[in-house]
Amino acid sequence: MRVLVVEDDRKIATFVVKGLKQSGFAADHAPDGEAGFSLAQTANYDAAIVDLMLPQLDGLSLIQKIRAAGNRVPVLILSAKSSVDERVKGLQAGGDDYLTKPFAFSELLARVQALIRRASHTAEPVKLVVGELTMDLLAREVHCGGGKIELPPREFALLEYLMRSAGRTVTKTMILEHIFDYSFDPQTNVVDVLIHRLRSKLPKDRDLIQTIRGIGYVLPRA
Repeated sequence: MRVLVVEDDRKIATFVVKGLKQSGFAADHAPDGEAGFSLAQTANYDAAIVDLMLPQLDGLSLIQKIRAAGNRVPVLILSAKSSVDERVKGLQAGGDDYLTKPFAFSELLARVQALIRRASHTAEPVKLVVGELTMDLLAREVHCGGGKIELPPREFALLEYLMRSAGRTVTKTMILEHIFDYSFDPQTNVVDVLIHRLRSKLPKDRDLIQTIRGIGYVLPRA
């Protein structure tokens, strides 16, 4: 899952982006409204977090501009203003939810996950199961054949993406878009390295992640 964070306060932006990445999301940061709009137009995001008080282009104008461009990405508004009128303005501008500063990251994460669920019209599963692989999304644990597999956040996010796409080939570009932020060079071998690391931690006697030459990778359903 990939999230756009548009926030000019460096401390808050760092806090949010770091938390999202530790939770398995890819997160891109834009320090102002114009940069946020540019990123929103050049990448596919599962959700966006937008501060209202932004330089270059304020949050409300940014959301309206995104909607006018036909982009329906779910938007969570961040603001220090907590009045009902301000919340109504934000939602009328095209925002989908509103969170007042200061906030707990756990609440922000829960709201982002809820927005993504609503946008996809699917209930968020508690567990993913593909063959012998079981992933507990709440406990952040992976088991295979009765044994527990310890994975750092990036490898966990990659396996989650492969399990959600089970039976379907995903390209390196698709993995880059969902697991990494926009600063990664599409020509880099970072995906190959991450796949190698993940494979090394899975049972050696099972070909769980298959390479489709010239295309990408697939996790068979069975």
